Amino acid sequence: MLVSEQTGSTQIDLVREGYTFTEPSIVLGGAVDGEEVVADAVVRLPLGSMNRHGLVAGATGTGKTVTLQVLAEQLSDAGVPVFLADIKGDLTGMATPSPGGGKVDERMGALAQEWTGTAYPLELLNLGGHGVGSPVRATITDFGPTLLSKVLRLNKTQESSLALVFHWADRQGLALLDLKDLQSVIQHLISDEGKDDLKSLGGLATSTAGVILRELVALSAGGGDDFFGEPAFDTADLLRTTSDGKGVITCLELPGVQDKPVLFSTFLMWLLADLFQDLPEVGNPDKPKLVFFFDEAHLLFDDASDAFLDSVEQAVRLIRSKGVGVFFVTQTPKDVPDGVLAQLGNRVQHALRAHTPNDAKALKATVSTFPTSEYDLAEVLTSLRTGEAVVTVLSEKGAPTPVARTMLRAPQGQIGPSGQPVLDGLVSASPLRAKYAEALDRESAYELLTAKLQAVEAERTEAQERERIEAEEKARVEAELPRGRGRARAEDKGVVEQVVGSSAFRSMLRSAGTVIGREITRSVLGTGRRRR
Repeated sequence: MLVSEQTGSTQIDLVREGYTFTEPSIVLGGAVDGEEVVADAVVRLPLGSMNRHGLVAGATGTGKTVTLQVLAEQLSDAGVPVFLADIKGDLTGMATPSPGGGKVDERMGALAQEWTGTAYPLELLNLGGHGVGSPVRATITDFGPTLLSKVLRLNKTQESSLALVFHWADRQGLALLDLKDLQSVIQHLISDEGKDDLKSLGGLATSTAGVILRELVALSAGGGDDFFGEPAFDTADLLRTTSDGKGVITCLELPGVQDKPVLFSTFLMWLLADLFQDLPEVGNPDKPKLVFFFDEAHLLFDDASDAFLDSVEQAVRLIRSKGVGVFFVTQTPKDVPDGVLAQLGNRVQHALRAHTPNDAKALKATVSTFPTSEYDLAEVLTSLRTGEAVVTVLSEKGAPTPVARTMLRAPQGQIGPSGQPVLDGLVSASPLRAKYAEALDRESAYELLTAKLQAVEAERTEAQERERIEAEEKARVEAELPRGRGRARAEDKGVVEQVVGSSAFRSMLRSAGTVIGREITRSVLGTGRRRR
């Protein structure tokens, strides 16, 4: 039994006292002393602290996915909507009541906590039609240059150049709905017709524009056309509750795009950025408006630019005041940048391995992120059993709770995916099905620039034909007139014809013709502000 040298209290006493909250909370499980569960030392997480964000970490196979399920189910019971990404397709089991028995009964008996097999309200989404549920799409304009640069793996120079392209399109009011819209804008800028527009951007080199264009073509060939377009997903649809007051659990199915990890991680960040942009300030509510679980978080931060990391850090810091809690899910805390990690007040750390020098370094870094306790955390974290975790959360007053080795409770929904009939029923009953099922392709930058190019070509052809006819007529008249009079008439061109034919007048027409709509404005992460 661990005893505090300062207070004489055991670690279990500290846990028992430190997790006794008066405000509504969810139950994570019970404290473990040695090999035994201490049933009256219940480990909880206050609902009011969940918009202070959190981290669920641990090596593969240690129970992170089941922990997500436990958290999501209890949030739903508390009337809090939940969004989570289902990397392996296992979390659809929440729509099916768990049969219990066996290890579930054994675990819940040791914890002495109530448990009932329960089906939860689940909304299934997928990226661009790859998987079960309603497809999630975003327009290129809404996605913005910062996030798209991450998907395209552009360097700093290319990222800033892409931002200039978006800036030009935004100034012209050109809606970039899908990849071909952005491709057409870049093709216009590097064409003879767009060279003046390209010069107006200053720092955009033709060669850089060509590189970006090639990356867009590669993304399109790799299936990117399915993800970008309309109807764009409205993140307000994540904030739903059922008629009996349960929070809807929105599950983004990702098995179909596991070969595009950067794309799906960046899509998750776009959803978060869109929420940040649209939700009103609410301060510190008694419970969050939404809890957003960001799985495979390391994919978002790998090879990210400093500007991108700064934007993510700012979005995470500020979205708290909008009532949204964000939980990052990854293997070790070192996967998350320090600026973001410092904002994650609630920690559920599953077992870590120490088989390599890098593992040992990650273990040491993880231990350093926890409050001081009587635990030898380096030993505890490498000996945790599946379904156990080391926990510390923020209390109702915002102070860290004592570190608690915790046996996590069993989820009340089925562990593992639901059967196909259940999934089919969820899809057919979804209120989002009719809204997002069919892709749209309305007039946008591609069509407008194509029409403009066709008009320019038609005008050029007409002008050439007009010049040919005028030249023939001039030659005929000069041949019929006495010598000298034809030359005077030819030189006496009208003022209107001179002005219309001047380069200044053509430049004015070009400038006027490019202003097609209102300028598009952008948020902290470069995402487009929607006109709702």
